[in-house]
Amino acid sequence: MLDILVQEENERESGETGPCMEYLLHHKVLETLYTLGKADCPPGMKQQVLVFYTKLLGRIRQPLLPHINVYRPVQKLVRLCGEVLANPTENEEIQFLCIVCAKLKQDPYLVNFFLENKSKSHSFQNNFHGAPGSSQQEILNNDTGQPIPPGSEGEPSRNSEPCNGPESSCDLKPSMLSEDSANHLHQDYNLVNSLLNLTKSPDGRIAVKACEGLMLLVSLPEPAAAKCLTQNTCLCKLLTDRLTALYQALPQSIDPLDIETVEKINWGLDSYSVKEDASAFPGKRALISFLSWFDYCDQLIKEAHRMAATAMAIYVRERFLVEVMETQLMQTSEIGILTATALLHRIVRQVTSDALLEQIVYFLLGEQREPETLPDIHRVPLRHRLIEHCNHISDEISIMTLRLFEHLLQKPNEHVLYNLVLRNLEERNYTEYKPPCQEDRDIVENGQIPGAIDLEEDPLFTDMSPENTLSKEWLSASPPITPEHHKIDGKTEVHKIVNSFLCLVPDEAKSSYQVEGTGYDTYLRDAHRQFREYCAICLRWDWPGTVKAIEKCNLEAPFFEGHFLKVLFDRMGRILDQPYDVNLQVTSVLSKLSLFPHPHTHEYLLDPYVNLAPGCRSLFSVIVRG
Repeated sequence: MLDILVQEENERESGETGPCMEYLLHHKVLETLYTLGKADCPPGMKQQVLVFYTKLLGRIRQPLLPHINVYRPVQKLVRLCGEVLANPTENEEIQFLCIVCAKLKQDPYLVNFFLENKSKSHSFQNNFHGAPGSSQQEILNNDTGQPIPPGSEGEPSRNSEPCNGPESSCDLKPSMLSEDSANHLHQDYNLVNSLLNLTKSPDGRIAVKACEGLMLLVSLPEPAAAKCLTQNTCLCKLLTDRLTALYQALPQSIDPLDIETVEKINWGLDSYSVKEDASAFPGKRALISFLSWFDYCDQLIKEAHRMAATAMAIYVRERFLVEVMETQLMQTSEIGILTATALLHRIVRQVTSDALLEQIVYFLLGEQREPETLPDIHRVPLRHRLIEHCNHISDEISIMTLRLFEHLLQKPNEHVLYNLVLRNLEERNYTEYKPPCQEDRDIVENGQIPGAIDLEEDPLFTDMSPENTLSKEWLSASPPITPEHHKIDGKTEVHKIVNSFLCLVPDEAKSSYQVEGTGYDTYLRDAHRQFREYCAICLRWDWPGTVKAIEKCNLEAPFFEGHFLKVLFDRMGRILDQPYDVNLQVTSVLSKLSLFPHPHTHEYLLDPYVNLAPGCRSLFSVIVRG
C-alpha cells in the first residue's frame, strides 16, 4: 500500500492528490489501522502499523497532517506510545514519535492539532500513564554513561502520583501559571507525555531519541504549545527531579581538581567505561551522569521558546538550586563547602543558555540593584556567604570561590557586574569635588594646573625607569576611540596611569623578563585581546561612554565600595602576607573587573589621580598602603 502511494505521488505533479491517496483519506484507512494496532490483532500488528505510519509521514511529500483523517488517528497512536516500558515495539514507537516531531518542526502551526482539550480533573489520569515506580537507587544503577532522562524510574510513577492539572503533583509555582488556565478546559500535550514515558526506557538509545524529540518540541515557536508544555505537563518537574537525584548520588567529597579536569560533557554522546579510563577517580561515573544531564537541561532551555525557557529555568532555580544546592553551599564543613563550590563553579562554566544563566545569577547574587550599605550586606544570605568565602581561613575554599566569581564575571550577563560593583559607583561619591577657583583656571603651557605635581616629580614615583614606559607601538594598538567614547578633557593619559602602577614594584623585584614568553609585552598582548572580547560582550548593555557629570551626582551620600570590593581590597592589603596562589587569584579577579569598559570602573579602579573623598580607598591606594 505504501509503495503504491509513493509511486502515485512520483507520477503526478507536485501537490496533486491521486485517487489512491484520496481513497486512503476519505475511507479512514488510517483509523482502521490504528484500531488493529491498538488491539495488536493479529499479534505483531501494532509494530507494522507504527512502521507504516512512520514511513507514510516520512516518504510522502505532500502535507498529510492537516487532514482530519490523518491527524486524528496519529493523535490516538501517539497515546499508545510509551505505555509499557521495555515494550518490544519501543524502537518503532520512538521512530514514529520522532517523525511526528520532525513534521511539527517543519510546520509549527500543526502542533495545535496535538493540544487536546480535556476536562481538568481527568487530564493526566487518562493520558499520562507510567510504569510501576522503583527506588531512586535502582535508576542510578541504570547508568550506562548516557544521560538518564527526566521521569526515569527513580521518580514516583505516574499512576501513584497522577498529575491532575497545573496545581497538583506537578507542583508548579503559582507565579508560573496564568489565572485563566486554572478556570478553563485543560489541554493535554500527549506527544510530550509519550516522549517523557520513553525517556525512562532501559535502552539508552531509545532514551536519547526521546530527549531529542523533546528538544524539537520545546523549540516550536507556537506560544500555545509553549504554555501547554510548561503548565500542563510534568516536564519541568521531571527535569529537575532527575537533576536532584543525580546530584544527591554524588559522593560527599570529590577532589576539586577532578571536578575541574573531567572532560567536557555533551549529553547523549558520552559512553563511560571505568575499565578503559586511566584517570578514573571515585565518583567519576556519577559526576559524568550529573554533568551530562545538566548539559541536557541547559541545551533544552537554550533551544526552547522564550516562554518555556523562562519557566523551565525558574523551576530549576527554585527546585534544584535553592532547595538542594544552597543547603550544601551554606554548610560549615570545609570539605563539604569545597566540593559544593567546585560543583557550582563547574555548572557556571558549563551553562550556555541565557535564561538559565540569568536564574543562576539571581540565585547567587539576588536581584537587588540599589547601592549597598554596610548594614545590608546580609540581605542575600548566599551572596554574603560566598563573598565571605573569598576571605575564608581555608586557602583552598578562598581560591575556589574567587575562581567562581572570576568565571561569573566572564559570563554575558550585565547583572553580575552591576550587582557586585557598578551599583555602588553610580553616584561617583568616592570622589571629592572641589569647585575650581579663578587661579586654577589659568592653565600653564604644559597643560598642568598651577601647583600640580607632575608624575616624574612625585616622590612616590622616583624609581621610574625608562624601561617601564609603554612604547608608542602598544599605545597605537589600543582600540580606536568611537564618537560615543571620545576622550574627555582632563582624563589622565593612559601612559601615566600604567606607569603609576608599574613603578609600585621596585625594578629589582621584577622577574618576568627572566623567563621567556612571560615578559611585559606578552602580558600586554594577552590583555589587549581580552579587552576586545569584553568590549564585544558589553556592546549590548548600552553603557555610557563617559562618567556621569559631577554636577548630577549625589556626592553627599556616604560611599561604600560594596561587600565584594571590600573583601578583594582587604585581600590586596595583605598581599605580602598571603600564599602566592591566593595572590594570583585575587589579582586575576581584579584584572577581570578592570577589563570592563565602563567609565566608572575605569575611574575608580584604574585612575591613581582620582581625588578620593575622605575615608574612601581605591585599588591604587590599597596597593600603595600594602
